[in-house]
Amino acid sequence: MFLIEMLKTFILGIVEGITEWLPISSTGHMILVNEFINNNGFTASDLYIYVIQLGAILAVATLYFKRLNPFSPSKSKTEKFSTWNMWGKVLVACIPAAVIGLALDSFMEHFENWQVVSATLIIYGIAFIIVERCRKKTVVNSIEEMSYKTALYIGAFQVLSIIPGTSRSGSTILGAMLVGCGRSVAAEFSFFLAIPVMFGVSFLKILKYGIAMSAANAVILISGMLVAYIVSMLAIKFLTEYVKKHDFKFFGIYRIILGIIVILYFCIF
Repeated sequence: MFLIEMLKTFILGIVEGITEWLPISSTGHMILVNEFINNNGFTASDLYIYVIQLGAILAVATLYFKRLNPFSPSKSKTEKFSTWNMWGKVLVACIPAAVIGLALDSFMEHFENWQVVSATLIIYGIAFIIVERCRKKTVVNSIEEMSYKTALYIGAFQVLSIIPGTSRSGSTILGAMLVGCGRSVAAEFSFFLAIPVMFGVSFLKILKYGIAMSAANAVILISGMLVAYIVSMLAIKFLTEYVKKHDFKFFGIYRIILGIIVILYFCIF
């Protein structure tokens, strides 16, 4: 049984590492994978699904440590101020999720099913295609150029991610592009915004379900976090390079196709 759970955590760690940063919904994919493998063990629990995200967050902290660190001795006073200013925008963008997301967290757990996931996959897939075709001229080319008002607007869009299958990064990126941010800025800001949001969500789940677990489950959870960390490093690097030359239409098409496959799968089987 332990070996089977280790295999599951390896698979789920890969899924988390890839889907947390690409705009295709990590929670949605985790729910679907658990359905496909008929998973009803520890790795299917809400505690596992949300805490494994900590591995993905650490990947952002590792890759962007210097940029995110306002105490770096190699930075000038101006650079340190810029870093604090960036964190200010991130925290402002977290306000809608902290207020609305916290209030609706338990209620939205009732919608963690394939019907909702497939619908949101398709709806936001269409949204990505439409936004890419109709988006206006880019007016924000860096986080430094972003106003606090713009950051708050992006944070409001992030609230949509409480609906399973929406994608936290997807809703954030869509919102950022709609308010005039370039693709690279939208992706990067979604990475940074994930740090306090995902830490907060994981902490709330720990408070709700408790952290007590057997030694075997602790090993399974840590292994999943490690896999998510490694895969996240690769996924983040991929997306940052991808958006320099491509738009997000591919992800929109992927979401639509996956949503249709999910509907067909559950309707047939």
